Amino acid sequence: MQIEKLDHVALWVAERDRIADAVTTQLGMHVIDRTDAFTLVGSDARRGKLTLFAAEGPRERGALAHVALRARNAQRESLALPDGLELEVVPSETEVDYDLDHVALFSRDPEGTAELYLSLGFEAAAPGPGGEPRVEVGGAHVEFHPGEPGEPERPLLNHLAVLVESADRLLEEARAQGLEVADVVDAANTKAVFLWGPERVKIEYVEHKPTFSLV
Repeated sequence: MQIEKLDHVALWVAERDRIADAVTTQLGMHVIDRTDAFTLVGSDARRGKLTLFAAEGPRERGALAHVALRARNAQRESLALPDGLELEVVPSETEVDYDLDHVALFSRDPEGTAELYLSLGFEAAAPGPGGEPRVEVGGAHVEFHPGEPGEPERPLLNHLAVLVESADRLLEEARAQGLEVADVVDAANTKAVFLWGPERVKIEYVEHKPTFSLV
């Protein structure tokens, strides 16, 4: 099961316009796409992005500790955004202005959860700066902090998305491994397979079709 990079983090939020305004004015991102259902923000359509799905509030953090963006010529900072979203900025070299650095998740068993992610295509990685177990995909990380993800009725985290070359091949491999498929979505510019990961974190394996043309 081969995955290429961390494509986006999707969130359920009640204050999507306020969050979008904050990251565009304070961080210099831009709105890539906006529909009645979601707002897509980032610095590049093909690199790490945030998808803000409109949802009723209040939202519960659940499994999501924080999302971290790497940025050139930036100072380390932490932004407390509406809906309980914590966004960190990590100074680091990157080919675009902002890219995903890592996603921090709460886990009842951080070491065991990191091991389980290896069967989902993620690679082993050295621990984070605080010693948190980590896995890697395309230079970005998912790290696991001790905590209770719970089973919130209104979670903040919708899903994590990773880029794959072929969603169809990924689906075959997932079924062969006995992994739990949550959904398959064939859209105009993408095809995606959603799997349930450890502790009910949903992971999207998305293929960009040749028609993919967001800017």
